[in-house]
Amino acid sequence: MVEDFTLHEGAALYDLVAEGGRDIVVKVDREGFVVHASAAIGQLGFAIPDMLITPHLADLAEPAQAEKLRAFLEVIMRGGSATGWFEFAARMDDGRTNWFTLQLRPLLAGDGQAYGAIGIMRSIEERRALEERLFAATVTDPLTGLANRRAFQMMLRHLVRRGQGGTLALFDIDHFRAINLRHGASAGDRVLVAFADFLRGTLRHEHIVARIGGEGFGVLLPDHDLAAARTVVAAVLTALTEASPPHPSDEPRLSASVGLAALRMSADDTLRRAELALLAAKARGRGRAETDEDLPDRGRLRA
Repeated sequence: MVEDFTLHEGAALYDLVAEGGRDIVVKVDREGFVVHASAAIGQLGFAIPDMLITPHLADLAEPAQAEKLRAFLEVIMRGGSATGWFEFAARMDDGRTNWFTLQLRPLLAGDGQAYGAIGIMRSIEERRALEERLFAATVTDPLTGLANRRAFQMMLRHLVRRGQGGTLALFDIDHFRAINLRHGASAGDRVLVAFADFLRGTLRHEHIVARIGGEGFGVLLPDHDLAAARTVVAAVLTALTEASPPHPSDEPRLSASVGLAALRMSADDTLRRAELALLAAKARGRGRAETDEDLPDRGRLRA
């Protein structure tokens, strides 16, 4: 049965500073079923006054978070005068997912036992979106939209710790400094963006691509041994050659050198071995791939 607020409950609601037309005010019984809600709950697709059987508070959350919300409610009910808050995602009536913060306060009977709870739900979608944008900015290269070096190093360390194999490939655009000097920094930026898009379109979705500095790009190939990774990289270099026909002038076609190293020992060691293999690819003519196993002392050289 749908109930309204008593004067005592209204005072508790006032303590929650429930203001703003988009806030959702809810009152639940001891079992957690909604017995009253403000009109703003309509944005979740519920019309409480017209419902014979009202939803449980946990029904407002996405299924994956319903049990956590149910447990939170039970803590509030057992806490007597305790107050608390909870963040969860809810499905809106238009199918979107929106994040809310829920503040609850128990409603106490004369014997001090909770007979229900009253609370307010407030959208924090804008805050969450801002947090996500700020986080994305810390791990994304602003020019190419790829992961940046910081994010790449975190993923490399994760894969090495996982210990399930894989290969690191370091791509470096050949003659990039000459491109910058001859055509200017803006042209160089366009080359970087085009190369980033090329890698995105050529590699598979499970391959992790990042710009790790200057004209350097890193690719993580989880679960690929060196032989399999070399096959992938060879196909990428072939596709790059086909996509970059020779210019009628004396300008060289766009090419890249690649150094590969198996993921083992540590992230720093893996990166060092891949860098040495990249140096070998540059020294042996560019536009080619070398692995750390191709080096005379298998990567123990110092750059």
